[in-house]
Amino acid sequence: MNKLEAIQQRIEAERKKLNEMETTYGLLHPKVIRQSMKLDTLINEYTKVESLRTDPSES
Repeated sequence: MNKLEAIQQRIEAERKKLNEMETTYGLLHPKVIRQSMKLDTLINEYTKVESLRTDPSES
């Protein structure tokens, strides 16, 4: 499994957790907001790794 695939799996797990937390606590609960921020960080990491991999200046 490459780095992008590993991050994708983490994103999906954290997204599922976020959805469950939203149902339990509501959208504006501090725990839900922290989880959302954690997910955002993973998505940003994925985007960064993907852009480095597909950077046209590397060709």
